[in-house]
Amino acid sequence: MKKELVIYPCYFDQKLKRSEGRRVPKDLAVQSPDLNLIVSAVKKAGLNPVVEEKSHPAFWLEKKGRVRVKYLGPKEELLKKIAAGIGAK
Repeated sequence: MKKELVIYPCYFDQKLKRSEGRRVPKDLAVQSPDLNLIVSAVKKAGLNPVVEEKSHPAFWLEKKGRVRVKYLGPKEELLKKIAAGIGAK
């Protein structure tokens, strides 16, 4: 059974520290992650993204959106696949 994962753009933000919300290693992060890039990377991975106009709880004033994805496997694995798809090193 696939579980539904929530992906926020801040997970890929190179300017943030891990303690501030970044979820991928700095060498996989990008300068300014965009929701559209994340959606296209999720589609490239063969998954069906659902975009929502929500904000990350730590950045509740910034409505950058989020992506929900049904995925069978660890969240960190999916985040690294997405990071590779959005043009990280």
